[in-house]
Amino acid sequence: MTDSRIKIGSVKDLANRVAEHKAAGKRVVLCHGVFDLLHFGHIHHFELARKFGDVLVVTATPDQHVNKGPHRPAFPEAVRVQTLASLEVVDFVAVNEWPTAVETLNEIQPDVYCKGSEYRAAQVDANQNLNPELETAKKFGIEIAYTEDDVVFSSSELLNRHFSPFSRETDDWLENFRSRYTAEDLTRYLDSVKTKRVVVVGEAIIDEYVYCEAIGKSTKDPVLACQFNESEAFAGGSLAVANHLAGFCNEVTLVTYLGETDSHESFIRETLRPNVKPVFVTKKDSPTIQKRRYVDQYTRTKLLELYTMNDRPLCESAEDEVISALDTELKTHDLVVVADYGHGMMTANVIDRLCSYPGFLAVNTQSNAGNRGFNPISKYARADYVCLAHHEIEMETRMRDAPLENLLLEVADRIDGDFFTVTRGADGSLHYSESTGFVEVPSFASHIVDRVGAGDAFLVVTSLLLAQGAPWDLVGFAGNAAGAQVVAELGNRTPLDSVSTAKHIISLLK
Repeated sequence: MTDSRIKIGSVKDLANRVAEHKAAGKRVVLCHGVFDLLHFGHIHHFELARKFGDVLVVTATPDQHVNKGPHRPAFPEAVRVQTLASLEVVDFVAVNEWPTAVETLNEIQPDVYCKGSEYRAAQVDANQNLNPELETAKKFGIEIAYTEDDVVFSSSELLNRHFSPFSRETDDWLENFRSRYTAEDLTRYLDSVKTKRVVVVGEAIIDEYVYCEAIGKSTKDPVLACQFNESEAFAGGSLAVANHLAGFCNEVTLVTYLGETDSHESFIRETLRPNVKPVFVTKKDSPTIQKRRYVDQYTRTKLLELYTMNDRPLCESAEDEVISALDTELKTHDLVVVADYGHGMMTANVIDRLCSYPGFLAVNTQSNAGNRGFNPISKYARADYVCLAHHEIEMETRMRDAPLENLLLEVADRIDGDFFTVTRGADGSLHYSESTGFVEVPSFASHIVDRVGAGDAFLVVTSLLLAQGAPWDLVGFAGNAAGAQVVAELGNRTPLDSVSTAKHIISLLK
């Protein structure tokens, strides 16, 4: 029996092997995909693809580029490649080194690039993946072929049914949800928000992560001593909210303040997406807010947080600048998302101006170590949508042990608004409106690296859908899917976008 491992190599190794076969007059076919849970459909696809040539090469998407949500791939690349190599119909296998097959086509230059019949129809990520691959194939004279099959199997569907990472309760909820909605129902909402013009208002925050290694207790003081390794910084606060929105909407305006000292303006402009238009107000005698987190390199446990900020309210001149910017921007925008971190930007006058906005107003007032107990949602007389975390609504109502439904009703009585949400971490989210009552949606987070930024992502997606009149269960599903994406990475390293969110949703609903 041939050792299947000799079939496996790097893309460059395969390019050399392919060149030898082509020189010998052999016709080479390339198939590319994730192949997460290899099934009969894949095997039949390979058998049909092999008929287009003499040698079949298969490349698999690497783990870090599997764009189907944080619960995928179910099987790591080493397992997927070894399984592919065990098939007699497959001659050579490699882990692709890039997000798409563009570079692989360039390196290997097969005679035929073969895809399944489902790829004849437009895919949600076609502009990022398949279309560039087809253009590359055309450039090198590579024939494009499609295998035809009466029945198309789905790895995602099989994994959802038999290898689900979720609890039985969550799987039951998803099964019921699938019976009422398709992925297309949700992606239509995401597609339609592209033309929405959105204003984000709130404090800019730079999230810095300092990675270190604990080396012991100080000899002179009862202090943990650490060795510095490296650090990285991300756009946080309202910057992260604007970046998330810019992944769905063509036009996003950000109204925020930067410090007069240590403004970090160059870094902030570089990290904002190109379709975010920033309107910066300067806060005198202040730095731009920076939250530095010291993290153990090995365990990723946070050891300490250090805030650099002046959270006193804006002075009158800076407040006037913010209100003037709002007077200009709100006239031409469809939706306002307020990310109020309680660090001095949202003065009473700024809040009054926002509450007088006639369009859709979404608000989150965050409770954090720098403002705990001093940043209540009741500062806002009205909001079309209020989104709070569980501890934030407890702080607002001063009730810790009451049923969550009662807390939501209490907040709804205090604020002139239509839609109210409480996020509950691993317990999902609870939603309320007078017309529909309460709707509960489970969490879809199966892999948690860092919870920072999850609430911002949830706020963005749910605001966009509610502004279009989407039903609660669909809103909550999309919001919790977005939160699951963000917690699977450190901080706000990768902003949301419509394609990755749609791919995640499609994977969950297969």
